[in-house]
Amino acid sequence: MPYIRRELERKFAEASRFFKAVLVIGARQVGKSTMLKHMAQEQQRTYVTMDNDLDRELALSDPVLFFQTYKPPILIDEIQKAPNLLNQIKLMCDESEERGCFWLTGSQRKKLMERSQETLAGRLGILRLYGLSQREKAGYLYAPDLDFSMPCLQERQERMPANDLQRTFRHIWQGGFADVQAATPEMAQTWYQSYIDNYLIADAVNDEGIQDVAGFKRLIRASAALVGQLVNYHTLAEAAGVSEPTAKKWIGILQDMDVIYLLEPYANNELQRMVKTPKLYFCDTGLCAYLSRWLTAETLQSGAANGHYFENYVVMELVKNYGYAPQQALLTFYRDDKAKEIDVFVEENGRIHPLEIKMSANPNKKETRKFDVIEKTTLTRGKGGIVCMAQKPFPVSAEDLLIPANLI
Repeated sequence: MPYIRRELERKFAEASRFFKAVLVIGARQVGKSTMLKHMAQEQQRTYVTMDNDLDRELALSDPVLFFQTYKPPILIDEIQKAPNLLNQIKLMCDESEERGCFWLTGSQRKKLMERSQETLAGRLGILRLYGLSQREKAGYLYAPDLDFSMPCLQERQERMPANDLQRTFRHIWQGGFADVQAATPEMAQTWYQSYIDNYLIADAVNDEGIQDVAGFKRLIRASAALVGQLVNYHTLAEAAGVSEPTAKKWIGILQDMDVIYLLEPYANNELQRMVKTPKLYFCDTGLCAYLSRWLTAETLQSGAANGHYFENYVVMELVKNYGYAPQQALLTFYRDDKAKEIDVFVEENGRIHPLEIKMSANPNKKETRKFDVIEKTTLTRGKGGIVCMAQKPFPVSAEDLLIPANLI
């Protein structure tokens, strides 16, 4: 399969010119090393992976000899398997003012970030890569900053295919792993099962010390069944046959591995009586569909959970958009004790953009009335609207639009 350019390339190139070392984190097989190998094609950059037993043993036993064998500039894959290399990288960074000598990738987010930030403070830039977005698949990179205004959405519409439900669910079912994009349903099932056994379970056992493999697998499947809902540790624990503290710990591990994404509730003193429980999404909707036995795009589209998958798709496209954009944003959701809910708050530049998500080409425009909760505070209200299957952006009010889902 030909290389699909990634939107993170721009930010990574900037970081490599600014920092002495740059770390790209993300789930296994999401394309970290593929992207960096592509970017290093015109460079004399050494490549080594810590998945290789001999190289990992050398890195663990003698970091100095390792870097005498593999000289910078270097790309080290899966650095979390040899974290002691970070101390030697620190020493080498301090001996030189050269930028971008060390390109690193890793798949254990929390532990690796804590270790690397502690060891390489001021020397290391950390970026996150997710699976392929809809815009990356369409070859449309570096769109204008998403501010949910009519001009922004219209400019994006000129470069994107039409908002089509079948195409959308094909994207949702395929997910973002490059290896699955051209796979038949049969081969996709085979790939996902291999991915679960060879990466997720293996990493959970080897890196996290999980011994109850069967229970961990049950928890992953139970998580897929709760996609788009508030996290319920009691339900997850019962499904996995473990205690609630264990279920909560395992969810944290899946979050660290970038398997699941927890959307936190909005917290502000001016909006009282809000829930404190996050909502659960999968970083890759294709993996989620496989776990729930939606084995074709057509059955997923017509299935009872299609609305939850559509919501998961929109949330993760927003995550990817702001993760790669020059301007970062904080994504949360709002829900009070009366179950009044706003699906997403996008907070950037001191403004809150409220969004509802509806799998409809003509959603009820009254949904935007819920946004009035913001008007009762001193929070600054930005543009918002309903992310949906409309064919083109359409004004609902002075502040809100129907926002085609393919434009985020």
